[in-house]
Amino acid sequence: MKRRFSLRSAFLYGAASAIGLSAPAIAYAHCPLCTVGAGALAVLAASLGVNSISIGVFIGAAGLALGLWAARYVKKQYVWGQRSLIGIASFVLTVIPLVPLFRDYTSWYLALAGEYGSLLHRTYLINRFVLGALLGAALLAVAPSVSALLTKVHGRRVPYQGMAVVAVFLLGAALLIEFGL
Repeated sequence: MKRRFSLRSAFLYGAASAIGLSAPAIAYAHCPLCTVGAGALAVLAASLGVNSISIGVFIGAAGLALGLWAARYVKKQYVWGQRSLIGIASFVLTVIPLVPLFRDYTSWYLALAGEYGSLLHRTYLINRFVLGALLGAALLAVAPSVSALLTKVHGRRVPYQGMAVVAVFLLGAALLIEFGL
């Protein structure tokens, strides 16, 4: 079921974003302007009829990329896996505020064992936007390894190869989702 966004919901999201931007504590871990911009583009894409999974692919990748980029500027390592934790936090802080705007669900029936209602035999609802965001983050996380493999196979690195690999992965995933290939 596709949800169309009304002017009222866009106004409420904009007002909530403006209030959020006025709180300086939010800017410590994440760029709220990027989140608002990505959210506005996601709402525009949804109003134009783009599938919420495809939108999630790009938003999820953007959230993780922003976090991994910002983690480079924290010079001292306070905890093990700090760079990854910052990336995950950025992903969560980007995706979770946008989930209420994308109420597009699908169901997954799991029938492995037991009576219906047990953990291994029930129907699960899955938010398609969150599913796309997880896919986008996974593609972004795998892209550097694929880029390194391409460099190893060809013996040289092409300018902007890393960005090209990410773009091909994300665009390819979105096109496959949109056109069901």
